[in-house]
Amino acid sequence: MKTDFIFRFLVAFYTLVASTFAADTLSANQTIGINETIVSPQQTFELGFFSPGNSINHYVGIWYKKISTGTVVWVANRNTPLTDTSIELALTLQGVLIIRNTTTGFIIWSSTNSSTTSVKNPIGQLLDTGNFIVHEEDDVIDQENPIWQSFDFFTDTLLPGMKLGWNLVTGIDRHIKSWRSNDDPASGEFSYSIDTRGYPQLNVFDGQDLKFRGGPWTGLTFTGFSNFKINRLYNLTFVVNNNEIYYQYNVLDSSVITRLVIQPNGRLDRFFWIDNRQEWNLYLTQQSDLCDQYAVCGSFGVCNINNSPFCLCLNGFEPTSPSQWRNTDWSQGCRHTIPLKCEPEEGFKKYSNLKLPDTQGSWYNQTMTLVECERMCKRNCTCTAYANSNISGTGSGCLLWFGDLVDIRTFNENGDTLYIRLSASELDSSRSPSASRRIKVIVPVAVAVAVLIILVSICLFYRLIRKRQQQEGTTKSKFDHGPVKNEDLELLMFGFSTILKATNNFSNNKKLGEGGFGPVYKGVLEDGKEIAVKRLAKTSTQGLHEFKSEVILISKLQHRNLVKLLGCCIKRDEMMLIYEYMPNKSLDSFIFNKTQSKILDWPTRYQIIVGIARGLLYLHQDSRLRIIHRDLKVSNVLLDTDMNPKISDFGLARTFGGNQMEAKTNTIVGTYGYMAPEYAGGGVFSIKSDVYSFGVLVLEIVFGEKNREFVHKEHSNNLIGHVWGLYNESRSLELVANSLSESIDTSQVLRSIHVGLLCVQRNPEDRPTMTSVMVMLGSEGSLPSPKEPGFYIGKPPQEIRPSSSSNGVCSNNEISISLLNGR
Repeated sequence: MKTDFIFRFLVAFYTLVASTFAADTLSANQTIGINETIVSPQQTFELGFFSPGNSINHYVGIWYKKISTGTVVWVANRNTPLTDTSIELALTLQGVLIIRNTTTGFIIWSSTNSSTTSVKNPIGQLLDTGNFIVHEEDDVIDQENPIWQSFDFFTDTLLPGMKLGWNLVTGIDRHIKSWRSNDDPASGEFSYSIDTRGYPQLNVFDGQDLKFRGGPWTGLTFTGFSNFKINRLYNLTFVVNNNEIYYQYNVLDSSVITRLVIQPNGRLDRFFWIDNRQEWNLYLTQQSDLCDQYAVCGSFGVCNINNSPFCLCLNGFEPTSPSQWRNTDWSQGCRHTIPLKCEPEEGFKKYSNLKLPDTQGSWYNQTMTLVECERMCKRNCTCTAYANSNISGTGSGCLLWFGDLVDIRTFNENGDTLYIRLSASELDSSRSPSASRRIKVIVPVAVAVAVLIILVSICLFYRLIRKRQQQEGTTKSKFDHGPVKNEDLELLMFGFSTILKATNNFSNNKKLGEGGFGPVYKGVLEDGKEIAVKRLAKTSTQGLHEFKSEVILISKLQHRNLVKLLGCCIKRDEMMLIYEYMPNKSLDSFIFNKTQSKILDWPTRYQIIVGIARGLLYLHQDSRLRIIHRDLKVSNVLLDTDMNPKISDFGLARTFGGNQMEAKTNTIVGTYGYMAPEYAGGGVFSIKSDVYSFGVLVLEIVFGEKNREFVHKEHSNNLIGHVWGLYNESRSLELVANSLSESIDTSQVLRSIHVGLLCVQRNPEDRPTMTSVMVMLGSEGSLPSPKEPGFYIGKPPQEIRPSSSSNGVCSNNEISISLLNGR
């Protein structure tokens, strides 16, 4: 009897001990019911079913155990609320966490949507970090390679040790997303994540709209976190490497309890638990004032919360719309007081204590010096600013911006330094008095010399004209009375009054569009002939050089696939080019427009591809001089009434003579996304750089997507990179424009894609000539296999593979320039 009593006592004691040690785990096929929980070893966190606030719905979640408020930090089935109490949480033999109905056995939620390979004795364990991790029972817990863990699937809370960002190996995007309300944990409108479209930065989004920008990591903190100070409570970490990009914070004292939460209203708050008051204390909120609103002052505007009004233009800039600016409408932002013209004299002005601008579309390299950074920015006309990417120590790395600078604010201290491109005259105003005195002497002398040269040139030009008039018996020399033929250029000179009448005084109703040269107007001559008038704008980024290039080059070009230049008009500071009118405008207005793209069936698109190839072949081989276009893109292809393509805009073109095959320039102009790697990175251009642009253009025509703006939810590649990946997997047809489904010629489409990939190969010598392209498009023979393309990484995160010497975004072609913006 005594022995039996001792035996039963030992069994009960063993059961009690075993259950105590198992309190933090969930074994395979073990279940947790509606009123049961498991608790982490130090009783910090608890996992089980809960009902938030006044809700009658049930959810599986993790909450603080010791904290009386039971604050929830993670929810499993946040978008699948349960009202039935006949439910349980279980772990399957495959290591899958499931919620099922105990009556029907129906699985309501699972931690994965597909079955996984069987594992040996899976077990779920709740850690004191708040992480619920599934691993093999006999293994040491590996939070880097678990079977599954809650730390990979955030809700609205970021706990110490959590990695907010991208796992580039698994493709997991870890971000926090707000609750819909305090009683509803369903996914709300606001999210906090790392944006990798350029130099990685922390952002708060309202749906797809950017609400608050924490900005890029500067080596010490994030540029937008003005209220963060180095403290003894917690630290910040930001990591960018081949495998992951993430932000993390860790407490420096284990007794400290803190959490970062994105609220249902989108506010990002950090709380600390005050034990003696038994309540959460708001330590800081990231959106603290009006200047934290994204881009509140527009482009090149700077927000200073201590000013009234708080929006100002940066020094060297003025309001784009002064009247709206005075009425506190800052949406149009600011513009350069003196427009940039990409002149060698332009330089950079230093601005201090700023929140760095939005880094979407920026470029970075972690090993360059500031001097190298300035040099790289200066030689690219589209580069508007640069800065150190890491300000710790003496500063290091390079960060470049292109186009407008958006979302800048000033801080009283601890802001960052930015160098912004300004005209030479704007820089002059900040020079020393001695320099100013030298300029006062030099400028008048230079002006006098220039005037003398101009007067001599006019005299010589006038004598030349008079001599030719006498030789040819030409008596009509006034251009304002109609077109007069200029035999030297074989070009008509149109009178200014003729153009004014044809365009109804350059009426806005006649305006067709605007490019780098200036606005383009439709005109009708007295004989009813329709024309297109390209008028050089006074603020144009191009000028007399491009005007002359276009006149000289196009005037002698005659080809059905090149736009025809009818003449020009020059009066004082007015310069205009007169073209044949293209009723269907440019190609981009069709292929990138969901409605218009339906007009372009496959036969029409193929006709356009072949027509562009013919025109480019003529420029490279059959014209009197070999011409390199240097700015071939979809918007520079015009369409006539019959949708025949015509290459236009020769303002940036260059000619080669004799046996010249390539040239180099220090001034890189054109449109990024169409530029060949050797040109964008080193200024080397040739017929093969035009071939690269043609390849990009072909892929855009086939797929109906812009190379530079293409975004894929699973990887970082631009259109070229995505097509390259599909080609290697024999899935090229998957991305072909939906509007082509009925008209598609599979053989022609696949051949066009193949030719496009051959044209965008990284090395120029691997690319075909346009002669070969024409043969390949017109035949059905076998084609060589394309090699890796250049510039195929567009908008990270997933396929970022920084080199060992740089954490910058780069493709495997070792030219780190794939994220530069277009002009």
